[in-house]
Amino acid sequence: MVERAVRDHHPKLVLACSFQKEESVLIDMLLGVEPEARVFTIDTGALFPETYETWKRIEDRYGVKVEIHDAGGPWTGPEHCCGESKVVALERALHGASAWITGVRREQAATRAGAAQVERDEKRGVWKFNPLVDWTEQDVWGYVSEHDLPYNTLHDQGYPTIGCTHCTVPGAGREGRWSGSGKTECGLHA
Repeated sequence: MVERAVRDHHPKLVLACSFQKEESVLIDMLLGVEPEARVFTIDTGALFPETYETWKRIEDRYGVKVEIHDAGGPWTGPEHCCGESKVVALERALHGASAWITGVRREQAATRAGAAQVERDEKRGVWKFNPLVDWTEQDVWGYVSEHDLPYNTLHDQGYPTIGCTHCTVPGAGREGRWSGSGKTECGLHA
């Protein structure tokens, strides 16, 4: 799927990176196929120190400069940060792109259970590639281990999914995100 995305869309292809284990795998795959591929992150200014450390290790290992799309500002609650601000930053990141690659996996949440490997993101007018959509947690960790990839060490501390310091706690699956709010997605994949 990564090779197909590059073949069909580079240089108008971007990888959305949140510096979780899935993106460690995808960066390794993508830059192995196309070393000049674009990688971006949305920085809310409230990422964990471990996330910033992972970001630096990835840039150092691959010689890639991750594009930063700012979604910072005063934290007024998850509705603003994890909705409006991040979605606006995503729109900027996708400007001029014809496709984006994500780390969405079906087993992550019920909201992702119906995800396909390739989807048309009609709202944004781009193709969305989810190369790991049918991978299990074990598949992801197997690849990370086999290729000795840098990954966010918060995963070792009970964080299967990692967002901002305000909204993320340890917990199984995506239950550690927006804990107690009933929210399961930030708006990027909705």
